[in-house]
Amino acid sequence: MQRAMAALDIHHRRIPLRDRMYLVDFQKYSGEPRLYEVDLLQGEVVAFRTTHGRGSDPTHSGFARDFSNTPDSFMSSLGAYATAGPGWGTLQGPNVLLDGLEYSNDRARERAIIVHGADYADPDFLAREGKLGRSYGCFSLAHADLPTLRERMGEGRLLFATA
Repeated sequence: MQRAMAALDIHHRRIPLRDRMYLVDFQKYSGEPRLYEVDLLQGEVVAFRTTHGRGSDPTHSGFARDFSNTPDSFMSSLGAYATAGPGWGTLQGPNVLLDGLEYSNDRARERAIIVHGADYADPDFLAREGKLGRSYGCFSLAHADLPTLRERMGEGRLLFATA
């Protein structure tokens, strides 16, 4: 949390909205909630499940172990992102665009790293497999969670991923 708060100050021009931020803890198992919406005004926290990249977990253990900013690595990237507003993709449909703000993730747009809904992040997949599926590096959520987060993330908020 301290690193995320520091990122708010460091990247203040790219992250002007300070009412809430989003934290992702990739140390947690993929079947557990590990994406947190933190209301910085009220002190409330809501947790969601999110995937990690298949390259970050080549044995499909459910734990992200490796991280990269390299195109076609299919790995998740760590660090501070600025939400860049709602988008719509031909493959993933509705999403939230992200801009990487650090060397560890500054190729997010080039790599098409976004927040989107996915069948492999839905509760029935988790019930069947015991863990979430893996993305190509995106923060994939259950389809039911995406509309709420897409609206609330908007543009100009911090998403901070750590491991």
